[in-house]
Amino acid sequence: MNKRRILSVVEGTWGRGTIFTDEPEDTGTTKEPQKEQVELIKNLPNIPEVEQDEPEEEYDVVDTSSNDYLYQLPYFQASLFATVLEDTITELRILVECNTEMRISKLHSDMGLLLALKFGVKQPEVKDELDGIDYDNLGCDEYKLNKLDADRKYIGDVLLTSYMDLSLSKRFQTLAMHVKKIVDRDNYRAVLQETEAKNRVLRRELNRQLRQQRNHIKSVIYDTDVIIDDLKTQVEDAALNAEIRSRYVDNWQRARTEQHIQTIYDEEYGPSTIIEYYKQRTDHEQRVHTEVEVLTNICINETLEKVEEWMNKYDKDMEKIDLKIQIKKNDYQNAYDKRVGLEETIEKHDQLMKDWIHFKDEREKARLYREKMTKSAIMVQAWWRGMLVRRQLGPYKVAKKKGGKDDKKKK
Repeated sequence: MNKRRILSVVEGTWGRGTIFTDEPEDTGTTKEPQKEQVELIKNLPNIPEVEQDEPEEEYDVVDTSSNDYLYQLPYFQASLFATVLEDTITELRILVECNTEMRISKLHSDMGLLLALKFGVKQPEVKDELDGIDYDNLGCDEYKLNKLDADRKYIGDVLLTSYMDLSLSKRFQTLAMHVKKIVDRDNYRAVLQETEAKNRVLRRELNRQLRQQRNHIKSVIYDTDVIIDDLKTQVEDAALNAEIRSRYVDNWQRARTEQHIQTIYDEEYGPSTIIEYYKQRTDHEQRVHTEVEVLTNICINETLEKVEEWMNKYDKDMEKIDLKIQIKKNDYQNAYDKRVGLEETIEKHDQLMKDWIHFKDEREKARLYREKMTKSAIMVQAWWRGMLVRRQLGPYKVAKKKGGKDDKKKK
């Protein structure tokens, strides 16, 4: 039984081609050349490695015990699809190589990276795809060019790996894997969008709860501060009252002692001493009363000053809160205006694209109509000229010879 194998891969300016060969089945002696051919194919430049079946596997033998049977194709269909993919890869390469404007633009955009690689600047081992992305300028030409280049490379890699898989293994498992990756990526992005919407709603709700809790905490703190200040004032008043009472009691005891001494002295020295004693007592009580009144006035003034201070603080805090609320309102209005402007820009771009497509269709119809009318005019003119020539009419009419009748008469 003959086996279908790849003999070599030829690459040139026209593209890439694969040379197959039919070899008879040998036992024992054919294993080494087959391994050498597989190693030669693996070592070819610019060809990514593709999972290969065992080189000794025959064309007609199919292993139904593994999942590879689902992706296996007959030799004719695999060769046909490989030929189509080969032509597609060649046309894609020609398209990429001929688009010099895009290559120059890509070179200008990657100039920083190319200079870094040229001068040996160390690059990070792990690079995030979002590094260097400006979220405020997502519609610039550089990002579009990078996306176009990445899509072309990805399509080229998919076609090349599928071509190698069809050529070597006669199956399309690589293409199915790429399609599955794309579908999984789309599903993952849809899940991410749904999760992002849920997280956005949850974040808005949490922010609202946080604002409410913050306002509640501020009100509780304010009430607690007022209570603390009141308690501090009461403690200070109690301390001052206790001190006054203590001083009053001490002075009263001292006065009583002096009174007893003075009484004894008066009893001994006469009524004049008693009169002097009562004068001093009156002055002392008047002085105590004055001090108490002064302390009471001081406490009242301090309390009024604190009340005025807290009123001023309340006014300042309310002004700051109103200012913050106005700033938040302005930020919200600016974000809303920006979103509306972006939506209008997107609608304008969509309308421009539709107008351009309609213009191209009308231009193509006009070109086909002119071409059809030109061909019709050429056919009509050709038919008319042919008829004139065949019937010898118009400019193709045969001229009559002059002098023919005169010669006959002379004869």
